[in-house]
Amino acid sequence: MRVKTDEKRQEILRVAAKIFGQNGYHGASMAAISAELGGSKATLYSYFSSKEELFAAVLMQSLDERGQEVFLVLEENADAELAELLRIFGRNYLEFITNEEVFALFRSAVSEEFSGKLSQEIYKNGQVRGWAEVEAYLADKMNRGMLEGPSAKILSLHLKGLLECGIAEPIMYRCPPYLEFDEAVDTAVAAFMRAYGCAP
Repeated sequence: MRVKTDEKRQEILRVAAKIFGQNGYHGASMAAISAELGGSKATLYSYFSSKEELFAAVLMQSLDERGQEVFLVLEENADAELAELLRIFGRNYLEFITNEEVFALFRSAVSEEFSGKLSQEIYKNGQVRGWAEVEAYLADKMNRGMLEGPSAKILSLHLKGLLECGIAEPIMYRCPPYLEFDEAVDTAVAAFMRAYGCAP
Protein backbone atom coordinates (compact mmCIF):
# COMPACT_ATOMS: atom_id res chain seq x y z
CA MET A 1 0.00 0.00 0.00
CA ARG A 2 2.88 2.35 0.83
CA VAL A 3 4.42 1.78 -2.61
CA LYS A 4 1.14 2.68 -4.29
CA THR A 5 0.86 5.81 -2.12
CA ASP A 6 4.41 6.88 -3.00
CA GLU A 7 3.77 6.25 -6.68
CA LYS A 8 0.65 8.42 -6.58
CA ARG A 9 2.53 11.19 -4.81
CA GLN A 10 5.24 11.10 -7.46
CA GLU A 11 2.61 11.20 -10.20
CA ILE A 12 1.05 14.26 -8.57
CA LEU A 13 4.43 15.99 -8.33
CA ARG A 14 5.21 15.22 -11.97
CA VAL A 15 1.90 16.61 -13.22
CA ALA A 16 2.06 19.61 -10.88
CA ALA A 17 5.59 20.45 -12.11
CA LYS A 18 4.24 20.50 -15.66
CA ILE A 19 1.28 22.75 -14.76
CA PHE A 20 3.35 25.12 -12.61
CA GLY A 21 6.03 25.28 -15.30
CA GLN A 22 3.51 26.15 -17.99
CA ASN A 23 1.35 28.59 -16.03
CA GLY A 24 3.43 29.82 -13.12
CA TYR A 25 2.27 29.60 -9.52
CA HIS A 26 -0.55 32.14 -9.86
CA GLY A 27 -1.88 30.72 -13.14
CA ALA A 28 -1.93 27.11 -11.92
CA SER A 29 -4.80 25.71 -9.88
CA MET A 30 -5.47 22.59 -7.89
CA ALA A 31 -8.47 22.01 -10.16
CA ALA A 32 -6.27 22.06 -13.27
CA ILE A 33 -3.77 19.70 -11.67
CA SER A 34 -6.45 17.25 -10.56
CA ALA A 35 -8.03 17.40 -14.04
CA GLU A 36 -4.68 16.57 -15.64
CA LEU A 37 -4.31 13.69 -13.19
CA GLY A 38 -7.77 12.44 -14.08
CA GLY A 39 -8.87 12.25 -10.46
CA SER A 40 -10.75 14.32 -7.92
CA LYS A 41 -9.57 17.35 -6.00
CA ALA A 42 -10.31 15.41 -2.81
CA THR A 43 -7.61 12.89 -3.75
CA LEU A 44 -5.15 15.69 -4.49
CA TYR A 45 -5.88 17.41 -1.17
CA SER A 46 -5.38 14.13 0.67
CA TYR A 47 -1.71 14.37 -0.36
CA PHE A 48 -1.19 18.13 -0.22
CA SER A 49 -3.28 20.46 1.90
CA SER A 50 -2.76 23.56 -0.28
CA LYS A 51 -1.36 24.79 -3.56
CA GLU A 52 1.50 26.39 -1.61
CA GLU A 53 2.45 23.08 -0.04
CA LEU A 54 2.30 21.32 -3.42
CA PHE A 55 4.38 24.01 -5.11
CA ALA A 56 7.03 23.82 -2.39
CA ALA A 57 7.17 20.02 -2.76
CA VAL A 58 7.53 20.31 -6.54
CA LEU A 59 10.30 22.87 -6.28
CA MET A 60 12.23 20.99 -3.61
CA GLN A 61 12.04 17.72 -5.52
CA SER A 62 13.26 19.45 -8.66
CA LEU A 63 16.14 20.97 -6.73
CA ASP A 64 17.02 17.65 -5.12
CA GLU A 65 16.89 15.66 -8.33
CA ARG A 66 18.68 18.09 -10.62
CA GLY A 67 20.78 20.07 -8.17
CA GLN A 68 22.26 17.11 -6.35
CA GLU A 69 24.17 16.02 -9.44
CA VAL A 70 25.55 19.54 -9.91
CA PHE A 71 26.99 19.91 -6.43
CA LEU A 72 28.02 16.27 -5.93
CA VAL A 73 30.61 16.64 -8.70
CA LEU A 74 32.80 18.57 -6.24
CA GLU A 75 32.58 15.89 -3.56
CA GLU A 76 33.07 12.97 -5.93
CA ASN A 77 36.08 14.55 -7.68
CA ALA A 78 37.61 16.40 -4.74
CA ASP A 79 41.18 15.55 -5.76
CA ALA A 80 40.83 16.61 -9.40
CA GLU A 81 42.73 19.65 -10.72
CA LEU A 82 41.07 22.67 -9.12
CA ALA A 83 40.46 24.99 -12.09
CA GLU A 84 39.31 22.17 -14.34
CA LEU A 85 36.85 20.87 -11.75
CA LEU A 86 35.50 24.39 -11.22
CA ARG A 87 34.92 24.63 -14.97
CA ILE A 88 33.03 21.33 -14.99
CA PHE A 89 31.00 22.43 -11.98
CA GLY A 90 30.36 25.85 -13.50
CA ARG A 91 29.04 24.44 -16.76
CA ASN A 92 26.77 21.99 -14.89
CA TYR A 93 25.55 24.78 -12.62
CA LEU A 94 24.62 27.08 -15.50
CA GLU A 95 22.79 24.29 -17.28
CA PHE A 96 20.90 23.61 -14.05
CA ILE A 97 19.80 27.17 -13.30
CA THR A 98 18.81 27.81 -16.92
CA ASN A 99 16.82 24.60 -17.29
CA GLU A 100 13.40 25.74 -18.50
CA GLU A 101 11.37 23.89 -15.87
CA VAL A 102 13.69 24.74 -12.98
CA PHE A 103 13.88 28.41 -13.96
CA ALA A 104 10.11 28.68 -14.34
CA LEU A 105 9.69 27.32 -10.84
CA PHE A 106 12.34 29.65 -9.43
CA ARG A 107 10.71 32.62 -11.14
CA SER A 108 7.40 31.73 -9.52
CA ALA A 109 9.07 31.26 -6.14
CA VAL A 110 10.56 34.77 -6.13
CA SER A 111 7.70 36.60 -7.83
CA GLU A 112 4.72 35.32 -5.85
CA GLU A 113 3.86 36.20 -2.26
CA PHE A 114 3.51 33.16 -0.06
CA SER A 115 2.13 32.92 3.44
CA GLY A 116 4.40 32.19 6.36
CA LYS A 117 8.03 31.40 5.61
CA LEU A 118 7.67 29.34 2.44
CA SER A 119 9.87 31.59 0.31
CA GLN A 120 12.60 31.57 2.96
CA GLU A 121 12.44 27.79 3.24
CA ILE A 122 12.69 27.40 -0.52
CA TYR A 123 15.78 29.62 -0.54
CA LYS A 124 17.43 27.97 2.47
CA ASN A 125 16.82 24.43 1.22
CA GLY A 126 17.78 25.28 -2.35
CA GLN A 127 20.51 27.81 -3.08
CA VAL A 128 21.86 28.08 0.47
CA ARG A 129 22.16 24.32 0.97
CA GLY A 130 23.76 23.75 -2.42
CA TRP A 131 26.29 26.53 -2.10
CA ALA A 132 27.19 25.40 1.42
CA GLU A 133 28.67 22.35 -0.31
CA VAL A 134 30.72 24.63 -2.56
CA GLU A 135 31.85 26.57 0.50
CA ALA A 136 33.00 23.35 2.17
CA TYR A 137 34.90 22.32 -0.96
CA LEU A 138 36.63 25.71 -1.19
CA ALA A 139 37.42 25.66 2.54
CA ASP A 140 39.24 22.35 2.02
CA LYS A 141 41.26 23.90 -0.82
CA MET A 142 42.12 26.87 1.38
CA ASN A 143 43.29 24.52 4.14
CA ARG A 144 45.51 22.77 1.60
CA GLY A 145 47.07 26.08 0.55
CA MET A 146 45.57 26.03 -2.95
CA LEU A 147 43.34 29.07 -2.42
CA GLU A 148 43.60 32.12 -0.22
CA GLY A 149 41.09 34.80 0.67
CA PRO A 150 38.99 36.31 3.46
CA SER A 151 36.82 33.20 3.95
CA ALA A 152 35.43 30.22 2.08
CA LYS A 153 31.96 31.80 2.31
CA ILE A 154 33.15 34.95 0.53
CA LEU A 155 34.93 32.87 -2.10
CA SER A 156 31.82 30.78 -2.75
CA LEU A 157 29.67 33.90 -3.12
CA HIS A 158 32.16 35.46 -5.53
CA LEU A 159 32.35 32.27 -7.59
CA LYS A 160 28.55 32.18 -7.78
CA GLY A 161 28.40 35.78 -8.92
CA LEU A 162 31.09 35.28 -11.55
CA LEU A 163 29.40 32.20 -12.99
CA GLU A 164 25.96 33.81 -13.14
CA CYS A 165 27.23 37.11 -14.60
CA GLY A 166 25.71 37.71 -18.03
CA ILE A 167 23.58 34.55 -17.76
CA ALA A 168 21.07 34.56 -14.90
CA GLU A 169 19.89 38.18 -15.04
CA PRO A 170 19.00 38.30 -18.76
CA ILE A 171 17.13 35.01 -18.49
CA MET A 172 15.18 36.33 -15.51
CA TYR A 173 13.86 39.02 -17.87
CA ARG A 174 13.23 36.45 -20.62
CA CYS A 175 16.16 37.71 -22.71
CA PRO A 176 18.94 35.56 -24.19
CA PRO A 177 22.18 35.33 -22.17
CA TYR A 178 24.90 37.85 -23.00
CA LEU A 179 27.54 35.12 -23.07
CA GLU A 180 27.86 31.57 -24.31
CA PHE A 181 28.15 29.11 -21.44
CA ASP A 182 31.73 28.09 -22.25
CA GLU A 183 32.87 31.71 -22.40
CA ALA A 184 31.03 32.56 -19.20
CA VAL A 185 32.52 29.61 -17.32
CA ASP A 186 36.07 29.98 -18.66
CA THR A 187 36.27 33.69 -17.87
CA ALA A 188 34.61 33.24 -14.47
CA VAL A 189 37.01 30.52 -13.36
CA ALA A 190 40.01 32.41 -14.75
CA ALA A 191 39.03 35.55 -12.81
CA PHE A 192 38.37 33.50 -9.67
CA MET A 193 41.76 31.80 -9.84
CA ARG A 194 43.55 35.11 -10.48
CA ALA A 195 41.87 36.58 -7.43
CA TYR A 196 42.19 33.68 -5.01
CA GLY A 197 44.46 31.02 -6.45
CA CYS A 198 47.86 30.37 -4.93
CA ALA A 199 50.88 29.92 -7.19
CA PRO A 200 52.17 26.31 -7.10
